[in-house]
Amino acid sequence: MRLAISIALLCAATAASADPFPSGNAQTGQKLFAQYKCGSCHAAMLGGDGSAMFTRPDRKVHSVPNLIEQMRFCTGNVGANLTPQDEQHLGAYLNRYYNLK
Repeated sequence: MRLAISIALLCAATAASADPFPSGNAQTGQKLFAQYKCGSCHAAMLGGDGSAMFTRPDRKVHSVPNLIEQMRFCTGNVGANLTPQDEQHLGAYLNRYYNLK
């Protein structure tokens, strides 16, 4: 019985850690990304469509806390006042690039 409970808890913990933005919707996050013109800022900095921001060798984001910190920095630059739920949505969208656990 203990083994079954341990396995169930391990599976639940693994599933929870697989999605760092569990209440976020990536499609809604993509709309926020477009609404605040995040891509155009990235493009102005790096050229192209700005997606190199996510794949450059010297990127700043390597963990979920890094991503949240960077989102807050960037949204502050554009004057966006994101709710915690908006952060979940934007994080879910951006994590398509970062694949953070």
